[in-house]
Amino acid sequence: MTRDDIIRMAQECQLIGMRPHLDGIYEEALQEFGAMVASAEREACAKVSEKIEETCWESWDAQCDPLDQGSAIGAAHCAAAIRARGEG
Repeated sequence: MTRDDIIRMAQECQLIGMRPHLDGIYEEALQEFGAMVASAEREACAKVSEKIEETCWESWDAQCDPLDQGSAIGAAHCAAAIRARGEG
């Protein structure tokens, strides 16, 4: 989520733009809030992927369908990719 995205969404929700002389006061706080919300959502999504990974490993053994192993590995990669979005 970029700064412009946060500002646009704040304008759509009428959090800024109603009193333009005060907008500058809130922009930094809105950016921080937006970053916090995005981070929490990324972590929640990563945890869903990790739960899928865990479930796949629990159902996998040497006699089972190798797709379970592939699904577990894929879910682990998804969790890592979701978390990496917040690092850049």
